[in-house]
Amino acid sequence: MNKPDHHIFLCASYRVSGEPKGICHKKGSVNLLQYIEEEIVDRGITNVLVSSTGCLKQCDHGPVMVIYPDNIWIKGVVSEDAIDDVLDAIEDNNFDQFIAA
Repeated sequence: MNKPDHHIFLCASYRVSGEPKGICHKKGSVNLLQYIEEEIVDRGITNVLVSSTGCLKQCDHGPVMVIYPDNIWIKGVVSEDAIDDVLDAIEDNNFDQFIAA
């Protein structure tokens, strides 16, 4: 089994029942999942896995994205530009702009 170097988790605000609720969902995080997947393919990034998650309990900062194993938590991911910044950081292996935030 190939293990990715990075795993992106994007909060989709799913609850145990499977119903999406909460700030991340209301602000369109689910709509960004398709863009992330397409952009990863377009850029030829092969070492990244993307998953949507249930609520990450950070609603005041949503939508929230987490990158593992780097333990990078990114708040306010509401646009394709924000996704591009994250993917640029992964390609450059430089998360400084997110660590300082």
